[in-house]
Amino acid sequence: MIGPRLSKAGKMPCRSWSLQAIETCPGARKSKGELVDACAGCYARTGFYKMDNVKAPRIHNKEDWKRKEWVSEMVEEIDSNDRYFRWFDSGDIYHTKLADKIYAVCSATPHCQHWIPTRSHKYPKFHKVLAALDSLPNVKVRYSSDSIVGEYTPGLHGSTIMSDGHKSSNITKCYAYRRDRHGKVWEREEFYKLSKEEKRVLKFGSCGSCRLCWNKDIDVIGYVQHGRKMRSVMLNKVKGE
Repeated sequence: MIGPRLSKAGKMPCRSWSLQAIETCPGARKSKGELVDACAGCYARTGFYKMDNVKAPRIHNKEDWKRKEWVSEMVEEIDSNDRYFRWFDSGDIYHTKLADKIYAVCSATPHCQHWIPTRSHKYPKFHKVLAALDSLPNVKVRYSSDSIVGEYTPGLHGSTIMSDGHKSSNITKCYAYRRDRHGKVWEREEFYKLSKEEKRVLKFGSCGSCRLCWNKDIDVIGYVQHGRKMRSVMLNKVKGE
């Protein structure tokens, strides 16, 4: 199959275009090569993301974007279907030519709101195109902090990972982890009383009607730690390993 292959995570309100995690994430590693905390606990390295049928479109996309028809095909696809779009539910902007093409797609689809999370801001070669993307009225580029304890650099980062109990008046908390498939956001005390099976049936983790990640007026969003891999990373961090 030739052409862009888009994903639709069941709990997301829109489609996305993605790549394989880590191998296309230049900002995922520290200077000595070890993964930063946020990427060490990345959800896209576990579960369904390890299945061949999930990996296949991401592997395909890594080569497909290089075709000259890719921009026009992405524009046609988004024009026909989307009012919100997420780039990279896995992977990242690893090449400046890819970034330039994403700019072309976003600028040609002004009716669609685009959200682009990235760690590629760490590299000067991306600064100009990322700034150009974020200047578009329909695009929110969120520079991701590497922290999993709510740390971020004001004026730079647009998102961070934090514990459920973390409090900061400058961070807008994402409540997807406590929002069930019906759109109800459960109170924290009620949520933690639920059994594992009850949580499975209620399918927590839904965006529901929330679109804060796309909102240019929201400076920093805090995503609550979740998943076994992230819990393991956090536990090792507490132990000082």
